[in-house]
Amino acid sequence: MGNTDSKLNFRKAVIQLTTKTQPVEATDDAFWDQFWADTATTVQDVFALVPAAEIRAVREESPSNLATLCYKAVEKLVQGAESGCPSEREKQIVLNCTRMLTRILPYIFEDQDWRGFFWSTVPGAGRAGMDEMDDDDDGARPLAESLLLAIADLLFCPDFTVQSHKRGGPDSVEDMQTLDSCEYIWEAGVGFAQSPPLNYIHDLNRTELLRLLLTCFSEAMYLPPSSDNTILNPWVTFFCSTENRHALPLFTSLLNVVCAYDPVGYGIPYNHLLFSDYREQLVEQAVQILIVTLEHEGGPPHRAPSPASIDEQDSAGPDNLFVNYLSRIHREEDYDFVLKGLARLLTNPLTQTYLPNSTKKIQFHQELLVLFWKLCDFNKKFLFFVLKSSDVLDILVPILYYLNDARADQSRVGLMHIGVFILLLLSGERNFGVRLNKPYSIHVPMDIPVFTGTHADLLIIVFHKIITSGHQRLQPLYDCLLTIVVNVSPYLKSLSMVAANKLLHLLEAFSTNWFLFSASQNHHLVFFLLETFNNIIQYQFDGNCNLVYAIIRKRNVFHQLANLPTDHTSIQKALQRKKKSPDAISRTSSQETVSMEGSRPALPAEPGTLKASLVAMPGIDKLTEKSQVSEDGTMVTVPQTDSPLTPVLEHSSMGGASDTESNSGRDNEDVFYTEAEMERRRLSSTSSVTYWNPTPEWVLSWKSKLPLQTIMRLLQVLVPQVEKICIDKGLTDESEILKFLQHGTLVGLLPVPHPILIRKYQANAGTAMWFRTYMWGVVYLRNVDPPIWYDTDVRLFEIQRM
Repeated sequence: MGNTDSKLNFRKAVIQLTTKTQPVEATDDAFWDQFWADTATTVQDVFALVPAAEIRAVREESPSNLATLCYKAVEKLVQGAESGCPSEREKQIVLNCTRMLTRILPYIFEDQDWRGFFWSTVPGAGRAGMDEMDDDDDGARPLAESLLLAIADLLFCPDFTVQSHKRGGPDSVEDMQTLDSCEYIWEAGVGFAQSPPLNYIHDLNRTELLRLLLTCFSEAMYLPPSSDNTILNPWVTFFCSTENRHALPLFTSLLNVVCAYDPVGYGIPYNHLLFSDYREQLVEQAVQILIVTLEHEGGPPHRAPSPASIDEQDSAGPDNLFVNYLSRIHREEDYDFVLKGLARLLTNPLTQTYLPNSTKKIQFHQELLVLFWKLCDFNKKFLFFVLKSSDVLDILVPILYYLNDARADQSRVGLMHIGVFILLLLSGERNFGVRLNKPYSIHVPMDIPVFTGTHADLLIIVFHKIITSGHQRLQPLYDCLLTIVVNVSPYLKSLSMVAANKLLHLLEAFSTNWFLFSASQNHHLVFFLLETFNNIIQYQFDGNCNLVYAIIRKRNVFHQLANLPTDHTSIQKALQRKKKSPDAISRTSSQETVSMEGSRPALPAEPGTLKASLVAMPGIDKLTEKSQVSEDGTMVTVPQTDSPLTPVLEHSSMGGASDTESNSGRDNEDVFYTEAEMERRRLSSTSSVTYWNPTPEWVLSWKSKLPLQTIMRLLQVLVPQVEKICIDKGLTDESEILKFLQHGTLVGLLPVPHPILIRKYQANAGTAMWFRTYMWGVVYLRNVDPPIWYDTDVRLFEIQRM
């Protein structure tokens, strides 16, 4: 009953606030305390009892009351951080203020005039919490800084968010100002050995504070996409600066809590149905805070910190301390802890048991993929550690599972991109290609043909499935998928027959005349596939009899390419044929066989699913730079102009692009459009757009560069030999032919091996912006209970219902 009364009183207070047209004095504690002192409301209650319309009404009609409410709530948090919340009442006040601010902040951010409010100083507030000797300081702290420092202090508050180390009676309260938070790190792992006992109350309180912190950082959602990378999020910049004395222990706590989490828990079937897992909510918030704070490379700190507060090491690295700490992790055991933790969590949704739904399945794999990306991007030693052993395959298999599972679902196009980006980054390193030769034996339930082979076969079969049965919006990813295959191809020792046939099927589909002529970039896909075949023939001929046999069987495809018509009439005829068969890639000729046991087909998004739009993606030529592998195995960067693909780019005159479309044909790489804007531009420009018109000169410009010599030489030598064996022995059995090819050799018969070209991922403004929209879109859609940003005027992306 008491709980109902407190909700009623809280609702009355909200109504009073919205109906008062006169400003309420900040000193009127009796009025303001109604919002946090006497109530026992959950965060869900606060969202229900403080409707959006009423927050906006107060903002417009009595702004001084909203300002005072925010100021008083922050003041209570600062007081709680100073006192260490010794009593239950003080803890309740801190939690209530946290919930109130989480509710209100998005409505402050959505209004441009209010956005600077938290960065202004409140008259008479003083630098709350400063000692007497600091009174001569040059003025008060901005409200945002006071709020962020209070949250940081409260995250290491004994008996509230961490286990107290003091023994003794109630009087022995620990002094918050002298407390060394490095001794209170939340979980063992990187740089910390003790694992504190689990305390679900502490987990819940941390979760609430982290939710408020994430809300503070979400100002980024209310600014339109911009290619200007120097615009920093002031909340993140300050929180990750030397001003925050808890930066290191907090970064370590967040990382360790995520990487140590084991959702299967005690290993009891259905355990997640028997009791709530408070740690999961904490881990979700922690990983979201990590990816958001690591998004910023840093820049000039908000206020110049005093020289004493920076040690020499820190001043050398990025200003963002979270990025700095992440880049400086260096112990092998720390790398091992992080990698094993991420692999365990990414693999969790794939685990199959004999009892249906008996294990807990986590939902935050997209955030984990972004975190893995950040680790590889900011800490190159970690990347090399990942590739040093077969552990990288524990990351690869779940990524391929997610890619395959999401290929038909347009609401998960961002997940497809982040998965492909990670594989593109890994494929730039020789060790990744070498690791792919490990036999694939675990057999995750995937909707792909059954095969016996290596992880390389798995990668090719999944990529083939994405291209042939994914939705239309994935077309801009084809370049990336095939670049990954080209990058690893020189190291693939033996492809299975299934994978070899898939590669040949892709070449067959992409080299049809009408597909080659129907868009200015389509022939690039053929170049990638030919380069793949050349790499395998030149560098791994001995073990790849399956691929050689597949090439011989499909030799007419290569002959057709060599004899591609370039006259105007043939080009027009091919394009006419396109109109009759709209599907870009024939799916019937792909020999689909029985799918793996336990797999479900990839399904499109259910009606009503929300999705966040994404900015356009730069083309593959902007995403990668070419490196040549020299004889001693080192990489040498190749100037872009040598590319056989470059001359073609000048001829591009494509119309509008989709939300993920490559910009490779345009100079203005830094023009960003959200998905909805793309749609509008497409509709408005259909009348005026110059449709793609292939010319004989254009076809000749790239046909002459098709790298067919090696394959033609192989066919010239082997086809007569294979035909002779078949006639002599009356063979119809391919195993005999494969045996012959296995022992054959082309030494001295092939052209001089070409240098291995690797296209390594390179960061640019386009990908940085893409990551920002993707990451905040994920955070927006994943925080539904309570729905922090729902129905606010977000501008970084658009929310659409499928």
